[in-house]
Formats: sequence, C-alpha cells, structure tokens
Amino acid sequence: MSRISELFKKKSKKVLNVYCTAGFPRLDSTLEVLKALEDNGADLIELGMPYSDPLADGPVIQASSTKALENGMTISTLFGQLKVMRTSISVPVLLMGYMNPVLQYGFEKFCESAAEAGVDGLILPDLPIYEFETEYGPVMKKYGLDFIFLVTPETSEERVRKVDSLSSGFLYAVSSSSTTGKNKEINDQQAYFERLGRMGLRNPVLVGFGIRDKASFEAACLHANGAIIGTAYIKALENGKAVGPATRDFLDTILK
Repeated sequence: MSRISELFKKKSKKVLNVYCTAGFPRLDSTLEVLKALEDNGADLIELGMPYSDPLADGPVIQASSTKALENGMTISTLFGQLKVMRTSISVPVLLMGYMNPVLQYGFEKFCESAAEAGVDGLILPDLPIYEFETEYGPVMKKYGLDFIFLVTPETSEERVRKVDSLSSGFLYAVSSSSTTGKNKEINDQQAYFERLGRMGLRNPVLVGFGIRDKASFEAACLHANGAIIGTAYIKALENGKAVGPATRDFLDTILK
C-alpha cells in the first residue's frame, strides 16, 4: 500500500496538504521546509518544481518559482536534495509541476529519480488524459508513483468519473476555474463539493485553490476529505521569520 493510501486509511477527514516551492525561500530550504511542515501538522506535502511559465499558479506562487529559479533550483538539483529526504520525512510527498521541464529531463529518468528519492506521486496539470493513458501513465506505474488529476466546477460528471478511474492517491478538486491564490469564497462552491461527494468516487477528494485560513479549510472539509493550502503558506515564508517558526505559527492558525 502506498504512503498516500495509508494516510487516507488512517485519516479520512480534515487531511491537510500543504504546497511549498522547491528552492524557496533559499536554494537549500527544501528539506528544512518539508521537515517544518511535517513537524507542525501537515499530513501531506505538495512540492512544487519551479517553472518559468506555471499556467495554473497565481502571482505569489509564480514569484516563489521565479525566486527559486534565481536561487539555482533545477530538477537535477532537487533530486540531489531529495536523496536524503526519507531519513527525516515520513509523510507522503508529491511533486507538482509542468510537463515541459519534466520532458527535458527525460520522463522515465524523472520517474526513476522520483521513486529513488522516496517521492510518492505526481501532479502535472498539463498532462492530457490521452497521453497519460497511452504513454506516461504506464511509466509512472512502473515506478510505483501515484498520479493525481484535477477537476473543476465545470468538469462534466463523465470526465470526473473518467479521471477518478485513472487517478490514484486522491482527486484534486479545484475550487474555481482560476489561478491559485484567488480569494474566492469556498462556501460559494459547496454545491460543487456536495456533487462530488454524492458521486461515490473511488478516490478521496482534496479541495485546492483559495484555502487560506482556518475558516476556509473547515469549509472545504465539509464535503471533502481535506484541503490543500499553497499561496497563504508561501506568504508566511516571505515574512522574514526563520522557516521553522514561520511554519509553526502559520499552521497553528489552521489547525488550532
């Protein structure tokens, strides 16, 4: 059983997934951030691979990617950092990014390196279903990597069921069809979350985009298994505090 499956077997509600950007705020921050998140209550970590043209990311995460690239972060550097990840990190870790740099690195080489580092799964928003089924999904399966598809309020029931059948780990329910960090009210999307909940999906559902505080986290969890926080945490890392205290103080506002 994968670490992600084990997590949802042990904890089916209020699962907290936190997004961070590899190489931010400093090139050597990656493992420090992962450790701080695990130590302060994150159940799952989504580690963003910085990219110069991140289509789904809002300005805050885009800026963190730009800073990480300026710091010198590359996929090769990231895997070098993650080689020792499992000596200190036990929660599931996903890599989130875009196909262009992954293909430049070499897709099978990427999956092999991710598996060797102890990465549990991938989120690649610009990987189409057809290419996943015909080319890339079997490679991920070969290396034991879960793959998480995204759905939006506009996704048809037929497509939701299709990506649910293909996803492993969980289904990422984007709260609105916009970029990350938008302050849209989660409560306005409860009908959408309820609809997903009634569909009897095989995968757990985590809600992302617009989760920024305790109230929005609790609202997202009403009809889903948990939620994903990204932009608000990146902002917390920008405030000048050391990574450990900044992470503790931020997650305390969500979980306590």
